[in-house]
Amino acid sequence: MVFKGGLAEDPRGLIYEAFRIEGITEPECRTIFLDWALGIGEDQDSFAAMQVLEQHYARDHPTHPMLSVIREGLNRTATPKRRRGRSRRS
Repeated sequence: MVFKGGLAEDPRGLIYEAFRIEGITEPECRTIFLDWALGIGEDQDSFAAMQVLEQHYARDHPTHPMLSVIREGLNRTATPKRRRGRSRRS
């Protein structure tokens, strides 16, 4: 069996592997993160999962581009934008 990081929040090990890729760029991390996010189950809280990932990797990888992507995801999720409906003119 292949070790994939051991986090329930990253069952396929996508985030784990991203942190292991030497020289990975932020755009590449965004692609991996999107794949991870699309794989989150409907019953799983993506914000809580991102918090676990951030806490797990922050100490050992403070300047890694994936950490920046995770933190951006946390910031965007924490401050949702208001949606406005279209106004109908009579």
